[in-house]
Amino acid sequence: MSFSEPAEATRSGPQGRRHLACPSADTCGVGCACVKGLEMQTAIRRLPARARAQLTASDVSVMRGTNPVLHHVDLILTPSSRVAIVGENGRGKSTLLHVLAGTLIPDSGTVQCIGTIGVAEQEMDSSDHRTVGEVIAQAIAEPLAALARLDAAGRLLADGTELATAEYASALEHAEALDAWDAERRVQIALEALDAETDTARPLAELSVGQRYRVRLACLLGADDDFLLLDEPTNHLDRGGLDFLTAQLKSRNGGVVIVSHDRALLSDFADTIVDLDPTPDDRPRIYGNGYAGYREGRAAERERWEQQYTRQQEERTRLQDDLSAAQNRLISGWRPGKGSNKHGRATRAGGLVQNVHRRREALEAHAITVPEPPLVFRFPELPTRTGVTLLSVENVSVTGRLPGPVSFSLSRGGRLVVTGPNGAGKSTLLRVAAGELAPDTGVVRTADGIRVGFLHQESHLPSDRRAGEVYTTHLSALVSAGLVPPSEATGISQLGLLKPSELDKRVSELSMGQQRRLDLALVLAARPHVLLLDEPTNHLSITLVDELTDALRATQAAVVLSSHDRQLLRDVQDWPSIDLSPVTDNAIPG
Repeated sequence: MSFSEPAEATRSGPQGRRHLACPSADTCGVGCACVKGLEMQTAIRRLPARARAQLTASDVSVMRGTNPVLHHVDLILTPSSRVAIVGENGRGKSTLLHVLAGTLIPDSGTVQCIGTIGVAEQEMDSSDHRTVGEVIAQAIAEPLAALARLDAAGRLLADGTELATAEYASALEHAEALDAWDAERRVQIALEALDAETDTARPLAELSVGQRYRVRLACLLGADDDFLLLDEPTNHLDRGGLDFLTAQLKSRNGGVVIVSHDRALLSDFADTIVDLDPTPDDRPRIYGNGYAGYREGRAAERERWEQQYTRQQEERTRLQDDLSAAQNRLISGWRPGKGSNKHGRATRAGGLVQNVHRRREALEAHAITVPEPPLVFRFPELPTRTGVTLLSVENVSVTGRLPGPVSFSLSRGGRLVVTGPNGAGKSTLLRVAAGELAPDTGVVRTADGIRVGFLHQESHLPSDRRAGEVYTTHLSALVSAGLVPPSEATGISQLGLLKPSELDKRVSELSMGQQRRLDLALVLAARPHVLLLDEPTNHLSITLVDELTDALRATQAAVVLSSHDRQLLRDVQDWPSIDLSPVTDNAIPG
């Protein structure tokens, strides 16, 4: 495929303008070395295709060793495409992005591109020795080169030759096609909106991961390529940056493909969802009608898969039972009664043997073609108690961590969302409510016999123990201590959070998402009357987050949650809330 990378970094532009990365702050112009360098690059003509742009992946497959990562992917992108790629970790989302970008050649299939592509991976190399200005100049090298060429052509017009006139007309057309005059302004606006570093002399190596990514993202938004490919673009953005990015992606004149777990971005931006999660035939599914269409289509697909799998398993069970019955008749049921002749016994034996052979052949011919469907989260029915206040937090504060006073109370089915900027004390408040941290002022009360479950923001699992052992030991301790009646004990397989093969792994061998699932299972094992959830969607798949959200809305247990997940906050916007921002009066009625 033809992949258009940015031209070499350049530092100049038209005469009389100071460009973002030019070292000659006072003299940038006709005589500047950076302009001369641009004039030497006039052979590079990286023109966007605009309305003609198209990016096509046909029957693309990628292997990692002997394991298929992508399986027969077909995708057509146009300037109006707004596509999101979703799936569990390790399902090939970033791989597909690299294939579309042309930086990874698929093992089979083809990718063809008409137009230009800009790519932002999740992180930029920390060893990059360029400055911010050099990164910007490389990103918009073509527009700057076009302006330098136009300046040079303008100076030649004084010669009055037809060649000079033709060159100027060509240079003007090239600059207009690139919208070259606006390139720097677009980048500058994006840098400021994303709260990125604007000091062009600052080395990238001195910036944090998030700052480096924001610089790269601003450059791509300003470069105005035909197609923009972004890997987890919301990871390092605050609320203002998220709003700016969403608006830019929706309004830009070019196709966009993102890899993201951000459900709010998917809901606000995507028209088409490419789902790389497992399917019965291992091919990806493509859903239209945005995030809502994806959820509806995925649910229907799951239902069909489970029905097909159940039918095949039931048929196999029937065939196994038929074979067992035939074998039992051959062993003990074929003998005729006393007085029958030997010829009759022999004839009956032969028929029974043939019947066993037929049953075995039928069983062997019945192939299980439908794989086992993915797990479905089954939120347990949590206990509750009516007529009492389950949890009461009165005028609490923690010096230096939770400005107070903060108060709330929860009864059966109570709900509360805790919001506020980083460092406002959200996690501290939940720790105080859970009884893990004593407040400097105020008091926390729970009714007798009430169990409080607390899902921490970070995992603290023992890395050297197997996941199944961790859960079983925890559940046994709860039962032995009398905290959970044996009749209410819930096995981890009943929750649908981890597969048997995953339960046999050591915690250190589990992915971050699998560890988070185990953390959630341990909290639910206590069958709590009150749930305290600190960033509960961290590291969880989109499917599980949707299932968890539905469960939290339905449970009769009291729930307190703190989250930055924009879609989760939208889903619970009808819940009472406490905002821990400094200007807020932090009290709500019970």
